[in-house]
Amino acid sequence: MTNPWIIALSAIFLWWASTGLILWRVRKADLGGPDDHLWSVLLGLPLLVGGAIGAHTSVSHLTVGSVYTGFLSALAFWGWIELAFLSGIVTGPHREPCPPDARLPERIWRAVGSILWHEFALIAGLLAITHLTLNAPNPFAALTFATLFFARVSAKLNLFLGAPRINTEFLPRPLAHIASHFRRARATALLPLSIAALALATGWWAAQAANSAEDASFIGYLLLAVLTALALIEHLFMVVPVPDHKLWHWMLPEAPTAQSSKQDT
Repeated sequence: MTNPWIIALSAIFLWWASTGLILWRVRKADLGGPDDHLWSVLLGLPLLVGGAIGAHTSVSHLTVGSVYTGFLSALAFWGWIELAFLSGIVTGPHREPCPPDARLPERIWRAVGSILWHEFALIAGLLAITHLTLNAPNPFAALTFATLFFARVSAKLNLFLGAPRINTEFLPRPLAHIASHFRRARATALLPLSIAALALATGWWAAQAANSAEDASFIGYLLLAVLTALALIEHLFMVVPVPDHKLWHWMLPEAPTAQSSKQDT
């Protein structure tokens, strides 16, 4: 699988499908019983374990198969941490909405406290996968996780400081308070800087792929280029009025209406 179009489409599909599956599971748990979110995280543990095992086994060889294994393993490892966060299991000590009149120091304190354990989990994951790949032939599991990590940090900072368009449709019940930490306003200087940095990173990965002499390196860097380009598009969605929620909205279960609930009883 060295065709660049197949590689790019594979990365896009994996990003869309993995995001959609997590959102679907979280929405199902939201509509279920009080313990459904916890069960989602527990039943999703094979993602964490499989991701760690896959990342460990992929680093020792730089082959087409090991590059794909490293990329998929990083997505699985990342996906479980995101599932744990969206399920409200690994979040932070602050679970109350931020008062609308809070000053910046209090906003920062409350916002950090609302995601603190999640950030620790991501940092621990990044350090663990990076440690695995030190002086190893195949760095692509760590590079994939690092790309996701820094793109997510950039997105969170922009949502906190201010962005014209903020989509809160997919926030589950356990994270309803998170929306109070977002600031819908004119974009700060950070957003164009973030977009420029992601564009440069996309170009850098693409140049590395173009200059690769081996198929494995070509595939790895192209996967990173597409993943970074997707992060760039997500940042652009904070400014451009595009209904990006429609990418997944159609596949999520709807809450029963009061009318249908009454009929069921």
